[in-house]
Amino acid sequence: MARRRVAKRRVAKRRSAKRKYSPGVGKDVEREMRRFKRGTARSGPGGRGGKVKSRKQAIAIALSEARKEGKRLPKRPAKRS
Repeated sequence: MARRRVAKRRVAKRRSAKRKYSPGVGKDVEREMRRFKRGTARSGPGGRGGKVKSRKQAIAIALSEARKEGKRLPKRPAKRS
């Protein structure tokens, strides 16, 4: 009789998780979301691009400003062509 093979389950090793975003970035996003909810968030240089109309846009603005300040966060995703 042929013996059946039993597949062994691999257990992933857990590494100590390092934060992807520094705590300061979270505060920046929080601040920008508050501005968005109040309706005072503006886009573009110097706020001349008009009113921010979506949550995603508000978050993108906060992350962009955090990058300019040199805070720790993942690199911007590469553009698809």
